[in-house]
Amino acid sequence: MKEESVLSAHPVSDEMRATVLQNLAALEKQHDVKVLFACESGSRGWGFASPDSDYDVRFIYVKRQPWYLTVEPGRDVIEQPISGELDINGWDLRKTLQLLKESNPTLLEWLRSPIVYQQDAEWVARLRTLAEDGFSPVRGYHHYVSMAKKNLREHLYGEVVCYKKYLYVLRPLLAARWIREGRGVPPMRFAELAMQTLTDRAVLAEVNALLEVKMRAGESATSPRWVGIHNFIEAELAEAMSFAPDKWPKADARLLDQYLHDAVLHFGAET
Repeated sequence: MKEESVLSAHPVSDEMRATVLQNLAALEKQHDVKVLFACESGSRGWGFASPDSDYDVRFIYVKRQPWYLTVEPGRDVIEQPISGELDINGWDLRKTLQLLKESNPTLLEWLRSPIVYQQDAEWVARLRTLAEDGFSPVRGYHHYVSMAKKNLREHLYGEVVCYKKYLYVLRPLLAARWIREGRGVPPMRFAELAMQTLTDRAVLAEVNALLEVKMRAGESATSPRWVGIHNFIEAELAEAMSFAPDKWPKADARLLDQYLHDAVLHFGAET
């Protein structure tokens, strides 16, 4: 199936990219950290942003060596108050690796984002390898099925629904199908998920129609229930809930420890 058969867009203007980089540089200076990686994590990364969608910037950073050598651990996140349409926050590398050890699906999505604002290519490539090698189908599958079930229950049973909520159910359902089919870590881009997992052309056509409207409408725009998509979601969720993925070994903690050790020595040395 050709890529253009599923609508997708990742709009970030040069002006906004410069604003993001300025904010990251200011955070590095304010908190005395090194940003290893920064990406777009929300609907712009998924490929179905509305004109008024926020910019959800997420980053991974390393602090100075002494911070890692205290008896009481320090705060391991940096959070900026939301300013206009910019939502930016990050995780310390040790927290990141702790989550990676548990095959955290959110972290895996960050590392597969099609919108990367800043990265140290060599170190991030090594981090991605650790993430891929330690991927747990069990953790990922349960995460996506639970997300789809929750969003369906909370948002899609009214006669009038928000466009974007359909996509917040479809995306995790298709990610679960990706895992169920033995494909490994699901891609972040919704178009890639849809193109490689959906075979029903009627469903694809309705999904494309939904995407076209959602990408033109505001974040809070609503419509009457989309019957074809709703029926597909309920059938797909029933199938997803009847499947149990095979057990999988956890990531090798020694490799994660080594990465943390190497990165803190490299980036965190006092100068």
